[in-house]
Amino acid sequence: MHCWAHVRRKFIEAESSYPEECRTAIEWIGELYEVERQVPRLPRTAPDEAQTEALDLRMRLRGERSKVIIAQLREWAYATKPATLPESSLGKAIDYMLSLWPGVTRFLADLRVPLDNNAAERALRGVVVGRKNHYGSHSKRGAEVAALCYTLFESAKLAGVDPHRYVLEATRRAIASRGTVTLPKDVT
Repeated sequence: MHCWAHVRRKFIEAESSYPEECRTAIEWIGELYEVERQVPRLPRTAPDEAQTEALDLRMRLRGERSKVIIAQLREWAYATKPATLPESSLGKAIDYMLSLWPGVTRFLADLRVPLDNNAAERALRGVVVGRKNHYGSHSKRGAEVAALCYTLFESAKLAGVDPHRYVLEATRRAIASRGTVTLPKDVT
C-alpha cells in the first residue's frame, strides 16, 4: 500500500547488491520517521488545545523538513533510475517507490495521514493469528461472533482501554440492564 515502511523494506532487500545507493534512500526515509518522532503522541482523550498544538507542530515540521527530504529523495530516484537496470533489485525498489509516489507523499498535505500503515497491520495481526489458531469459524454464526469479538477488542484498544476490562464491564452492565450499550469511552 502507500506506506514508507514497505518502500524502505524494498531498499533493504536491494541493499546487499547496491549498498551505497540503498543506504542513501534508507537514511532519507529514516529522517522522515525522525521528523514524525518529534511530534508527541497524544491519547485521543487529550484536551483539544493539546491536540491542536501537536497538529500545528506536525504541520510545521512536515512543511519545513519532510518536504525537503521528499524532494531530495525524488530527485535522487529520477537521477539514479536511468543508470539502473530495470529488473535489478534497486531498479525494482525505485520503480516501486515512484509508482506509489502520490500515495506515499499524501502525508505532506493531510496531517491525519501517517507515514506507514503499521498500526493497521498490527491491529489485523490478532485476527489473522486467531483465524489460524481456530481454523476459521466453521459456521456463519461463528464468523459473526468472532467478528463481533474482534470489533469489541480492537475498539477498546483504539480507545486506550484494556479490552478485558471493557468486555467485563460491558457484560456486567448488559446483565444489569438489558439493552444497555457500553462503549469503550464509557469505561473508566
